[in-house]
Amino acid sequence: MENQSVSQKRKPKNPIKFQVALNEEQKDAKAAVLRNKITVIKGQAGSGKSLVAAQVALDMLFRRDVEKIVLTRPAVTSGEEIGYLPGDKDAKLAPYTAAIYDNMYRLYSKEKIDKEITEGRIEVIPLAFMRGRNFTNCVVVIDESQNITHRQMELLLGRLCTGAKMIVVGDTSQIDLKDRKMSGFQFLCTNFKEVQGFEVITLKTNHRDPIVEDILKIYKEHTD
Repeated sequence: MENQSVSQKRKPKNPIKFQVALNEEQKDAKAAVLRNKITVIKGQAGSGKSLVAAQVALDMLFRRDVEKIVLTRPAVTSGEEIGYLPGDKDAKLAPYTAAIYDNMYRLYSKEKIDKEITEGRIEVIPLAFMRGRNFTNCVVVIDESQNITHRQMELLLGRLCTGAKMIVVGDTSQIDLKDRKMSGFQFLCTNFKEVQGFEVITLKTNHRDPIVEDILKIYKEHTD
C-alpha cells in the first residue's frame, strides 16, 4: 500500500505542457483513446494522425498512467527498395521510426524523449518480433497500419493484456503492399464497431500546405 501511495504522489497534478496544441477534432480523438482499449485513428495524409497518437502516448507516460510506450510499424516502403540495412534492430528500424520520433520531438524536448528511449520507457518493437510478446500497462502505437496484413493485425490485437491500450494509425489511400487486398486495416475499421472498448476516429483537417489537399483530391478522383 505504501508503494502505491508513493506512486500516486509522483503523478503530475497539472496538465503536461506540449509544444504543439491539438485542435478540436484531435482533442476528440485523444478523448476516444482515453476511453477505449483499442482506438483506430484514420485520415488522409497531413491530418495529424501520428501526431495525435504520439501526444496521447506521451501524455499517458508522463502522467504515469502507463509504464511505457511501445512503437511498431511495418517495414514496408512506398514502392522503392532500400536494400540491406546494417546494425542492430534499432538501426535497421531507424528509417521506419523516424517519422514517429519526429512527432515526439515536435511535441516535447528532444532531451526528454531521448532519455525515455534510453531508459526503455519508449520501445520500438519490429512486427517480426511480436509473437510471444504480451503488452501490459503500456500504450501501443501502431503506425502506418494500412500496410499490415490480416495475419499481422490479428497477431497484434491478440497481444493486448491488462492495463494496456492500443492506438492503430492508418490511411487506406496509402497502402504500399504489393497486393492491396492483403491489408488488414479496412477489415479492422469495418468489422469491429460492435466490440465494446473499440472505436474508429477519422481526422479530416489538413495540417500541411492547402495545396496538398487539392493534389490528393485529384489523385483520389483518378485512382478510385
